[in-house]
Amino acid sequence: MALLRLILNVIWLFVAGFWLAVGYVIAGIICCILIVTIPFGVASFRMASYALWPFGRDMVRKPGAGGGSTVLNVIWLIVAGWWLTLGHIATAIGLAVTIIGIPMAWASLKMIPVALAPFGNEIVHTGHTREPWQF
Repeated sequence: MALLRLILNVIWLFVAGFWLAVGYVIAGIICCILIVTIPFGVASFRMASYALWPFGRDMVRKPGAGGGSTVLNVIWLIVAGWWLTLGHIATAIGLAVTIIGIPMAWASLKMIPVALAPFGNEIVHTGHTREPWQF
């Protein structure tokens, strides 16, 4: 299973991951220009690493994430989230054209919740998913 993830991640890196990660890095740089939006930039850089190597990782809700993360997610959605989501949708459509691209398209669609709501969530390795009651 680990070999399959490695193969899928390497293919992903060449067909879509690099350019999606560049999109997240550009969004992070733009957010870091203003001091107030630095937390958005940091979240964007964290999501860029997920966009580079998505297979074998999942998004889970952080325990204790509350109203503050919801407010930050709404601001993020306005600032950069919808642009990145459109990038994931366009990438998924392009990848789904071929049979080998279907798992890659699924990975791109799997990243849409991360692009829309990075605050209050964390990326964990598959199989090591934290349950909300574990700290």
